[in-house]
Amino acid sequence: MKLAALGLGALAAVSGASATTYFEDKFDADPFDAGWTHSEWKKKSDRGVFSWTAGEWNVDADAEKGIMTSEDARFHAISQKLSSPIAPYTLGKAGKDLVVQFTAKNHLREYAFCGGGYIKLLPDMDSKKFGGDTPYSVMFGPDMCGYDVSRVHAIFTNADGKNLLKSDEVKLEYADKNEFTHLYTMHVKADGTYEILFDQEVKSSGKVVDHWDFEKPEIDDPTDKKPSDWVDEEMMDDPEDKKPEGYDDIPKEIADPDAKQPEDWDEEDDGEWEAPMISNPDYKGPWSAKRVKNPAYKGEWKPKQIANEKYDENLVTFPELTHVGFELWTVNNGTIFDNIYVGDSIDEAKAMADATWGKIKDGEKAAKEAWDKERKAAEEAAKPAEDDEDDEDDEDDEDEEKKEL
Repeated sequence: MKLAALGLGALAAVSGASATTYFEDKFDADPFDAGWTHSEWKKKSDRGVFSWTAGEWNVDADAEKGIMTSEDARFHAISQKLSSPIAPYTLGKAGKDLVVQFTAKNHLREYAFCGGGYIKLLPDMDSKKFGGDTPYSVMFGPDMCGYDVSRVHAIFTNADGKNLLKSDEVKLEYADKNEFTHLYTMHVKADGTYEILFDQEVKSSGKVVDHWDFEKPEIDDPTDKKPSDWVDEEMMDDPEDKKPEGYDDIPKEIADPDAKQPEDWDEEDDGEWEAPMISNPDYKGPWSAKRVKNPAYKGEWKPKQIANEKYDENLVTFPELTHVGFELWTVNNGTIFDNIYVGDSIDEAKAMADATWGKIKDGEKAAKEAWDKERKAAEEAAKPAEDDEDDEDDEDDEDEEKKEL
């Protein structure tokens, strides 16, 4: 772990002298010597291990080393202590920002890739027992399975420890779900608003209280009832529109006028010939009056809003947070996590992203294509040798048959 790799003094000058970095890791040194600890919460046969690697293809192997999920269909759990604990943090009006950022690269991704990719911030815990039941305060990052389940999780816990999912999903677009490195950033601001960014582009923003299931400042008045004469139907049947005379007499099917009795038809043997039935082009289905605007429409009725006695403008105060970790179920291995930043400065987070992810993102497509080309060439080169072995086996089999004869 290299906490000063970007020159945090210089970054502080950019983002303000009061900026605090709670944790930063670019994984440019062996993470397992630096304190990253694998959990043992699952039995050995069910748990996977993270490896320290830049993966099978990359732009810069030294710069892109991270921790990678290395086994299919396993629980992967690993954690590390924050360099500086986060003091109890009041989400609604903390007076300072909280920024969580990291990169994730599903570098072996195929269409059916399935796996979590989220990070957690947690209070003091035993890293060896870190698992799905370990209390946490913040969970953030992608969750993917094929091209149907693809979203960015952003979860807080409330005062009772209940996990509060975001009320509207932060969906990933088709083009976002590939094998390249992507940057995930959650910026909770001092004024109780937030932004969630994907590759430095805002995916979701607003007030925290509005977008998570915290108690709201106002609620529906339970004593307010919709008036009996309230009209909430915006459209109505046109009273002047009348059903045409004879409309219901039009049959749904008619005899095919173009059908001809076969020449070999014998009424004595075959019975009276009847033309086959076809759909009637004049049939228009059940009649219904045209729809027009309802002049009595008053709009959608909503009860009056009253102050919510349960609302707490602080929303929740997280306990002191001391650990960062990944606790994941992965169907497919090969996700590399890197360039973690936890702090209170979006400027520092952006500077770190520019110095890491920003330097490799534009070269990844070419790097992947070169790797694919090399792999295909190696596979092609191996084929003649396999064919020769098969031919030798066939000759040996023929010699054996001749000996037996």
